[in-house]
Amino acid sequence: MLDRLKEIEDKYRELTDKLSDPKILADAKRYAEYARAHSELAGLVEKIDDYRRVLDSIAEVKEMLRGEKDPEMERFLHDELHSLQQRGEELKGELKQMLVPKDPRDKKDVIMEIRAGAGGEEASLFATDLYRMYTRYAEGRGWRTQVLNSSPSDMGGFKEVIFEVTGKGAYSRLKYESGVHRVQRIPVTESGGRIHTSTATVAVLPEAEEVEVEVNPNDLRIDIFRSSGPGGQSVNTTDSAVRITHLSTGIVVSCQEERSQLQNREKAMRILRARLYEKLQEEQREEIAEARRLQVGTGDRSERIRTYNFPQGRVTDHRIGLTLHNLDSVLEGSIDELIEELAAADRAAKLEQVV
Repeated sequence: MLDRLKEIEDKYRELTDKLSDPKILADAKRYAEYARAHSELAGLVEKIDDYRRVLDSIAEVKEMLRGEKDPEMERFLHDELHSLQQRGEELKGELKQMLVPKDPRDKKDVIMEIRAGAGGEEASLFATDLYRMYTRYAEGRGWRTQVLNSSPSDMGGFKEVIFEVTGKGAYSRLKYESGVHRVQRIPVTESGGRIHTSTATVAVLPEAEEVEVEVNPNDLRIDIFRSSGPGGQSVNTTDSAVRITHLSTGIVVSCQEERSQLQNREKAMRILRARLYEKLQEEQREEIAEARRLQVGTGDRSERIRTYNFPQGRVTDHRIGLTLHNLDSVLEGSIDELIEELAAADRAAKLEQVV
């Protein structure tokens, strides 16, 4: 860890020198970039200085103890050494936490996609339960939600629902929800009272800005079609629905929630940018997968992450082996305990990699 701390100190000194370089001072953009990086390291370097001072003091006290003959002074030095060693361990722990890399996406808003999986109509109803759970959770945190696109099922569920969650730290909390969610219960369509297992897939995409994902207009095919909303509504009497195909990746996005073709196109582009951004992130994750793989927070959509068991009233998160016996409140949006435990496991795994 000391080698890592020295690297940070060297980087900080390098940035300090750059900020006084006339060439950098004359370039506002580069100066702002270096100033931001310098500011981000300042608190860490201050903590490193404190840690080094404590280590130096420990070395001094140990040296004094070697030649000390007075019993009273020796007891005092032992007490001082014990106090310094305790402080050193505290600072070491704080430094380890500060060395854990922060996810630059944590401050972003998110686009969530929930799709019914195995289980037919029951899976669509479960997808609706998950959508309600996340919107209730968002409301409780003061976040805003907006449906970007949806595909209803015959019994009032969702085959697919895509929605935006806007609010401080939305991605930092919801990123752990990506994966396959499984439900075990007696479906409303089951007359024999048998328990069925159904699934729904959740994807949590950090919303991308235009500057982060450059989309070439020549790489898009845009089709306009009539919305398939409930009969009689004006939403399905005009050609306002939009389908955008990104030709180089094959990603297809449709949106028909709005009556305006322009609004549907704008929403579809936001979904497309988020999916392209996630694709770039996934490619980067695959590049380092051979070196290390953190199971929590990877966003692997094929991974079965959680089971909601209605007969036993429990929720089990399989990634961390956590079981809660408050299924009803979880489905009402009380998922903070799950998220806190997942975040703690994620931090511990990253800390292990750092150390």
